[in-house]
This record gives sequence, C-alpha cells and structure tokens, in this order.
Amino acid sequence: MPEMLFARLLPILLLIGSNVFMTIAWYGHLKFKSAPLLLVILASWSIALVEYCLAVPANRWGSAVYSAAQLKAMQEVITLTVFVGFSILYLGQKITINHLIGFALIAAGAWFIFKAPA
Repeated sequence: MPEMLFARLLPILLLIGSNVFMTIAWYGHLKFKSAPLLLVILASWSIALVEYCLAVPANRWGSAVYSAAQLKAMQEVITLTVFVGFSILYLGQKITINHLIGFALIAAGAWFIFKAPA
C-alpha cells in the first residue's frame, strides 16, 4: 500500500517542482526587462534544464499509474496554481475574477479527464 501511495505522489511532487522552475524560466525575467535578451534566453534555458530533469521522470514514472491525458491535465492545474502564486508574490500582479474563472474552467476540464471511463 505505501508503494502505491508513493507511486501516485512522486509524479505530483516532481511536477510541482518542475513547474516552479518552468514558471521562473518563463516569467522570472519580466522583472529584468533591461537585461539583454540573449542573456535572458541563456538564463531561462539553464533554469529550464532543471525543469526538464524533474518533468521527464515525473511523466515516465507517472505513466505507471496515470494515463498520459491524466498527467497532462494534472500538469496544467499545477502550472496554473504555481503561476497564480508566482504572479502575485513575485511579479506583484493581481489575479482578477476573470482569471480565476478561466483557471477554474481549466481545472474542471482536468476533473473530467480523471472521471472519464478508461
């Protein structure tokens, strides 16, 4: 039983870590708009390497207990959750009710993917 719990939780934890790095790579440079674009691209690629080192095993190992569609849906919900926190805490941007409604609709889509017959 603990092995099955670990098999289900490990991909989720890796996807959370992966999405933290992905969000930093994609959006972290927005606070440094005066930095040269080439430097920003190289820094983002470096950060994205860590993201891939977490995402690839998350999906490889996760495929033993989740379908590819479930992994993708899970990743999207995690991405939005991480993005909301990053946007508020790091970028200082507000999340509006329209953003939340849109994100909730995406999460509802993920819920349906997990409820779909196999």
